[in-house]
Amino acid sequence: MKANILAKKIAFFVGIVLVWQALDSANVWSDKVFPSPLEVGESLWYGASDGTLFFGIGTSLWRLAIGLVLAIVGGITLGVFMARVETVNQTIGSIILGLQSIPSVAWSPLAIVWFGLTDAGIIFVTVAGAIFAVTINTYTGVKNINPDYIAAAQNMGAKGGQLITKVLIPAAFPYMISGFKQGWAFAWRGVIGAELLFSFLGLGFLLNVGRQLSDVSQVIAMMLVIMIIGIVIDGLIFKKLEDKVMSRWGLR
Repeated sequence: MKANILAKKIAFFVGIVLVWQALDSANVWSDKVFPSPLEVGESLWYGASDGTLFFGIGTSLWRLAIGLVLAIVGGITLGVFMARVETVNQTIGSIILGLQSIPSVAWSPLAIVWFGLTDAGIIFVTVAGAIFAVTINTYTGVKNINPDYIAAAQNMGAKGGQLITKVLIPAAFPYMISGFKQGWAFAWRGVIGAELLFSFLGLGFLLNVGRQLSDVSQVIAMMLVIMIIGIVIDGLIFKKLEDKVMSRWGLR
């Protein structure tokens, strides 16, 4: 079954490339507007040959990993406090709902002022883009826990940190997984957006270099790499984690 699905996906993408090449060969558009698959492939090959592509991927993923971990830890902490302390929910909670609507890239000017053109600034944008999605989903998950479960755990002596780590977080995990998936997607956008503006290494930097050189092949190539990395991370990490959690909780 899985092999059949994989074969269909491969055939679909191969079909897209063939149609793309056919349209380019028919001169439907100029190569300066949209390059051929061969030209995009050459850009990827040059980037891989001199190491810039792999260095850019590694740099962006390193920033993503640090920012996402900080966002998840901070989001879980805020979400639990909002759900358990009404004063926190009425004050900080109302602000978080507003902050979630701010696009990741909108934090970049503030990051440049505070941190300059550094990794810390890019990581700040990454955290700011992801933390609120994690917070809100954690809050929702904790709020939806059956109060009887919490009361039973407290009667058995669970309190403070033990109540949070042994009862609240495990019970809220199906909701938290959704927050992690949203958070990582926002974090990935934040990393690339910040790198575009900061022009400081990474895939966003290589994308911006293509723009500055009017090299459409490099621009398209970097966009494809960013998209493929997104698909791979979601499929290999978050999709599998979500399926495992949902199966364990009897939701699938």
